[in-house]
Amino acid sequence: MVKRIGGFAVRVGLVAAAVLVACGLAAPAPAQQPLVEKLVLSDTIQPVTAGLLDRAIARANSGGAQALLVELDTPGGLLESTRAMVGAILSSRVPVIVYVAPAGARAGSAGFFLLEAADIAAMDPGTNAGAAHPVLEFGAKPDETMNQKIENDAEAFLRSYVTKRNRNPEAAEAAVHSSHSYTAQEALDQHLIDLTATSDAALLAALDGREITRMDGTKLVLHLAGARIEVLQPTLREQLLGWLVNPNIALLLLVGGALLIYLEFNAPGTIVPGALGTLMVLLAIFGLNLLPIRYTAVLLLLAALVLLLLEAKFGGHGALAIAGIVCLTFGTLTLVAAPVPELAINPFVAIAVSAGFGGITVFLVRLVVRARRRKARLGATAMVGSRATAMEPLTPEGHVVVEGEIWRAVASEPVVAGAPLRVVGHEQYLLHVAPAEPPEPRA
Repeated sequence: MVKRIGGFAVRVGLVAAAVLVACGLAAPAPAQQPLVEKLVLSDTIQPVTAGLLDRAIARANSGGAQALLVELDTPGGLLESTRAMVGAILSSRVPVIVYVAPAGARAGSAGFFLLEAADIAAMDPGTNAGAAHPVLEFGAKPDETMNQKIENDAEAFLRSYVTKRNRNPEAAEAAVHSSHSYTAQEALDQHLIDLTATSDAALLAALDGREITRMDGTKLVLHLAGARIEVLQPTLREQLLGWLVNPNIALLLLVGGALLIYLEFNAPGTIVPGALGTLMVLLAIFGLNLLPIRYTAVLLLLAALVLLLLEAKFGGHGALAIAGIVCLTFGTLTLVAAPVPELAINPFVAIAVSAGFGGITVFLVRLVVRARRRKARLGATAMVGSRATAMEPLTPEGHVVVEGEIWRAVASEPVVAGAPLRVVGHEQYLLHVAPAEPPEPRA
């Protein structure tokens, strides 16, 4: 009887264990925490930022992220870079959220195009966006026909994707042709953005469960509750390029490198100035190559260099130097065809660099020209015109001291020991001396 009860208990235990295992297998696995990649763009729009966005989108597409969050704060930038960045956003497999933040930030000019291109456009309540009228060159005034062409092209480009994002094309076009700018609330009321939020967490919480329409017309529901945000850090290369793309830095590198190379030419064999100067000039050229350069300004820089060299070689009573410095100043001021002030060379930097470089160049070249015009004198030739002192009576030959050296000398008339003399010529290593003129008596 005891054995039967024990066997029955074992069977009941096995059945219960099997039921528990089956229930465990049937239970749903815990949901995986969603991942959101984040990129902070707080700079002008130019090739470096375009490359950074490309890398962020590629990482989000390949890393299993639910979305890419782009925190934007920009005054604008280059039109070609803007088109490339908009194209990257529109073709991204992962939804792109452009969020103008933090408070006080703006999506000006080119930044407005990026904001409207996003799957989700959001703004912090203390931000603004708009003023997107295209400008080819900061401060320039193109003719009316060219201005109209640029404006129409920008409006058509904006319309091509704003309508597909179900946003207000009329309000978007007003930011282009009227340079209208919107606060966050105004942008929300005009259906230019989808929502406002005060933080990343609040933004993702508000977007959780929202259905969006992609560029190809497909529907997608966002699952962003409790998402883990990973911030994409710029690489060392991107940091260096971002530093070089500053036109003021590039100008200082160019001028400083040119002076160091000039120093190497005038003191051959020092190596360090030439190597460092070459590196600085190459870095400057690389940085300027990323920006729109006016070739007329390059011609002004070359003309300035020629004028400064002519002033140093032939002398122009300062007229050539002044003309060279003026050319240099105008050349540096107009070197970059910047659409926004942040990409233009600072006027104070341009004037200071031009005046300093012009003055230093004239001074150094003039020293070199004088040194090369002066004939080299060695041995007895170098003694002519120098003061001498008779070591012993010269009748007419004897020994004299010239600049601490003892020389054999012959005088045109007898000279007593210690008499002051002047070297008037030489024959091989025999100096010809004459009595020195006595100093004029003081009044």
